[in-house]
Amino acid sequence: MPAGARKSREHYGVYLKQIEALSKVASLITSGLYLDELLRLVVQVTAEIMHSKISSLMLLDPVKQELVVRATQSVSEAYNKKPNIKVGEGIAGLVAKENRPICVLDVKDDTRYLNQDVVRKEGLCSLASVPLAVKGKVIGVLNCYTSKKHVFTKTELGILTAVANQAAVAIENAELDLKVRSAEEALTIRKLVERAKDILSQDANVLPSEAYRLMQKQSMDMRKSMREIAEAIILAREIRSKNH
Repeated sequence: MPAGARKSREHYGVYLKQIEALSKVASLITSGLYLDELLRLVVQVTAEIMHSKISSLMLLDPVKQELVVRATQSVSEAYNKKPNIKVGEGIAGLVAKENRPICVLDVKDDTRYLNQDVVRKEGLCSLASVPLAVKGKVIGVLNCYTSKKHVFTKTELGILTAVANQAAVAIENAELDLKVRSAEEALTIRKLVERAKDILSQDANVLPSEAYRLMQKQSMDMRKSMREIAEAIILAREIRSKNH
């Protein structure tokens, strides 16, 4: 096979892999996965598509204005325990502040990079860092490291940005789902506690407010949640009803 044809076939193979990876990330948007599972899949796909030594995803803590490493496919304890990065500091902090990608040929030679000890220990070299943004609002940063000097092409950066954009939407969806689930859970617990309070009030012949205080005391003494205490009271009533 002529060299040109072989090269074209290789490029086509890479292109297909990239499309497959982007499709995987796009499917995460409606996957219903919990956030931690979602973040792990994003970094795995990123590492696969970019052939990177380490891929990591940092989410923004809006209160502290810090980026926190939430997922990486790396087994490096040193990298996984990296300290949080303030917005505007370090490479990732600048990416988050300016909402634009930054590529570094060798992080060892870049004074902006904060964790030089981790870089040298893990043999990291080039870095592409892109923002995760939804409707112009940065929610995190996606990082891609190589072990050798690598000039990230416009195509590679475009793919990484596309992955980050898809991931950002999926993350926002997952966080919204979590808020909905939390609200539903809170409502369920409130209904259980109200029902249990009424049962205890009748059985112990005390005011509902006193019944609630008794449940709280039992919760603290037994180191169990109010939901568990409520469920136990309701179950006891159901058992008594069946036995009578």
